[in-house]
Formats: sequence, structure tokens, C-alpha cells
Amino acid sequence: MASGTPKQDSHSRLAFRLADQAHDIERLTAGLDEELLDERSVPGKWSMKEILCHLWRAQEVFEGRIEAMLTQDNPAVVPYNPDHDPEFMVMLQTPAAELIEGFLGEREQLVTLLGSLSAADWRRTGRHPEYPHYDVNFQVQYMVYHEGHHIYQIVQRRAPMGKVPH
Repeated sequence: MASGTPKQDSHSRLAFRLADQAHDIERLTAGLDEELLDERSVPGKWSMKEILCHLWRAQEVFEGRIEAMLTQDNPAVVPYNPDHDPEFMVMLQTPAAELIEGFLGEREQLVTLLGSLSAADWRRTGRHPEYPHYDVNFQVQYMVYHEGHHIYQIVQRRAPMGKVPH
């Protein structure tokens, strides 16, 4: 276990989980071409490419919230509605290989930022209409669990295509 206070350790673990989950996404989409990533292998549900677009867009939104909380005093946080996000539709036009590369590059930058934060930075707050206590720590936890759900969906989409990679 890393040295430091328990809070520092939990913050390090959150940053590590985001880095690790990015590797899971890379591993689970490896070897699949544009057609397979775009296939809706579970009827009526998003394709792996659509999930990738959603994860990258959510990462951008969440990172913007973190940046606002780090640079402003208790900023208002607007709820994100992916169903009405024009940027998502733009991302869908991007080749899957570029989506994965862009997502991973931005994830690396986010993990680096999180690793540089002090304990006080993790407690910086924002005002979210759905959550009475909203700070950087909560946003990063939310991101980890939200993304974990979608990684499970990627596994579900990948399974009908053959063996899920180790």
C-alpha cells in the first residue's frame, strides 16, 4: 500500500482505476475493425463505437467540471444529458481508431492532473442540482463507476463476436 494519509491513498486509487479502466477499454476493443465496432451486436442497444463516443464525451464533460471546481469558487454544475449532446453526434463520424487514441490520450492527461492534486483540491466543491454534496472527489468517483458500467456493456457487445481478450 502506498504511503500517505488514507484520503491520499483513496485519491491515488481513484486515479489508478481510471488509468486501469482505460487499458480495459483499449484491450476490449483491440483487433476489431470499424465495422465490428459499429455493429449493434445487442439489438436495440448502443454499439461499442457508440459506447466509446459516450465515454469520451462524458470524460470531456467531467473533466470540464473538475477544471471549473479547481479554478472557480463553488461553480454551478450543469447536469449532462447525453441524449441531447450534438458533440456526441460529431464524434460518431470519427473513425474508431481515432476515437480510441483520442480517448486514451485525454485519459492520460486527466490521470496526470489527478495525480498532481492536493488533498484540499479533491475537496473543492461545485453546486450540482441533483447532488447536495458535490466535489472533485465525488465527480471522480462518479466517473469511475459510470465508466465501469459501460465497460461491462462493451464486454456484452464483444462476447457475441468471439472470445473476449484477456
